[in-house]
Amino acid sequence: MKTHLLFLYALLLSAVSGCATPPDTQPLLDAHLAAFAKAQPHQALRVQRADGNSLAVREFGAAFKGQGPSIVLLHGFPDNQHLYDLLIPQLAATHHVVSFDFLGWGDSDKPVGHLYNVASQRADLDAVVRHFALRAVVPVLHDLSGQVGIDWALDNPAQTSALVLLNTYYQNMPTLKAPEAIQTYSTPGWWRDVLIWGSNKSASRFKAGVGSQISVFFSNPDVRAQFVPVLTHDVAAIRPAFFSATSMLWAEVNARDKQVPRMRAFDKPVLVIFGADDPYLNAGVAQDFAALFPRSRLHLLPNAGHYVQLDRAPDVAAAIKAGLGSP
Repeated sequence: MKTHLLFLYALLLSAVSGCATPPDTQPLLDAHLAAFAKAQPHQALRVQRADGNSLAVREFGAAFKGQGPSIVLLHGFPDNQHLYDLLIPQLAATHHVVSFDFLGWGDSDKPVGHLYNVASQRADLDAVVRHFALRAVVPVLHDLSGQVGIDWALDNPAQTSALVLLNTYYQNMPTLKAPEAIQTYSTPGWWRDVLIWGSNKSASRFKAGVGSQISVFFSNPDVRAQFVPVLTHDVAAIRPAFFSATSMLWAEVNARDKQVPRMRAFDKPVLVIFGADDPYLNAGVAQDFAALFPRSRLHLLPNAGHYVQLDRAPDVAAAIKAGLGSP
């Protein structure tokens, strides 16, 4: 049975059956966090948005702040800032690096009834940039965060040193394809309503469905085994943000078609670093981005899927450093 059918079946079961006991991911998460903290010392802090909600933020390489641009890592969905845990040690050896969870995701606040759209994510990014008083920024964008990051760069070219696109999306493109679960939740109708109802009934079934979907985002089986438990551990808590963001997916994409002239006029380096194995945000999307931005550099990495920063972390780091003129 195809992976997306397994995902949908797992979610449908949640609507008609009791909760199953989910796999215990806590020991795996604890081990990962302990090993990461030991290998990569950093400051974990809360950054407050203008509306009073707070974000979970991590700062690395603080000694490098002001010596060059700060690299700000933005995650997609349905994941969190741990998506960058293999990439961070290599970037933080030479740069000031900041990662954070969007509101509604990871360890950030999850206000009830909040509209988790691109405007909200923009408020998150603005809060982080303001907190650290960043004057030179390299936004690194993946998946969902492509829209907020590109919007921010187009609106703040003086503060943008470069832009890094990792298997992301922005506007309509001929080969753009949403993952099966994302497509289902972004399509209005009774089927989506049933799935949302069922997912809210059973956290364990939702967790199983997300785990099934993101498992196909990796090409490296060892990295998959390490990070699926990390990225899905507390995934039930993101359901409001997930349902909200997916419901607006295509409206947000359609709204950005009008930004193409601004993309063509963007006069800063743009590094397009995509995993070539991703069937969704695929090589065609990468090539379209490279054609749109006048100062682009395209890297299509083989043996890497949607989570290119995990599958091929050393190569992604090398491409970013080369693009920034760093050793």
